[in-house]
Amino acid sequence: MARIALGLSYDGAPWLGWQTQPHRRTVQDRLESALAAFVGQPVATICAGRTDTGVHAAQQIVHLDTEVLRPEQAWVRGVNAHLPPSIAVRWAREVPADFHARFSARSRSYVYLLLDDPVRSPLWTGRAGWSFRPLDLEAMRAGAAHLLGEHDFSSFRSSECQAASPVRTMHELGIERRGRLVVFTLRANAFLHHMVRNIVGALVYVGQGRQPAGWMPALLAERNRTKAAPTFSPHGLYLTAVGYPGDYGLPSTDATDEIRLGR
Repeated sequence: MARIALGLSYDGAPWLGWQTQPHRRTVQDRLESALAAFVGQPVATICAGRTDTGVHAAQQIVHLDTEVLRPEQAWVRGVNAHLPPSIAVRWAREVPADFHARFSARSRSYVYLLLDDPVRSPLWTGRAGWSFRPLDLEAMRAGAAHLLGEHDFSSFRSSECQAASPVRTMHELGIERRGRLVVFTLRANAFLHHMVRNIVGALVYVGQGRQPAGWMPALLAERNRTKAAPTFSPHGLYLTAVGYPGDYGLPSTDATDEIRLGR
């Protein structure tokens, strides 16, 4: 039995999230169907982080166990032959049996793209969130600074979140402007369900002047989701990197700059 890790990219717009569902219109369902066609038997997969409907991944990490032996490049080309244009395997590696796509991960990174424009753009539909009110980035950065470090993020946690603890460590929360786009870069040891979108929603309230920057530490202290802003759109959210210990020998998997800089 071999354990194989895959690096996956997908456009989340056509899919109802990562996790398998009875209607089978999810990324996991489509990937497992392609894997089964490639190896000739059912294959179960585990991912680094389940993405919601409409959320994209530039670098999702998946592992699977199989008795079928194939060269690493064959996993890429063979599985991709059975996938639609919106999903692609970028690389494959055989990994030790103790590797786990979720539990071996030490960090996750996301980029959120937000169109700051009075008029919506059809070209960014499904690719970026949108604020028709102008945004004050300095106020947003001041608010974001309060979220760095280890905190109880209950105020930014979905009511459906199944994580055992709401405590997470935010390593990076950057905000920059690139033309009409405001780009959020977030890196943490892990994220709660809807955590990134809830943070972006709160920071947009600050950027629009609806709340002061000091509202952010107050929200942390409240530990109450109902006190925060609504969950923001999924369309601008991209999973860009998952960090693992170097001894697993995975290829460089950080696509953060690729999305952040629009490459």
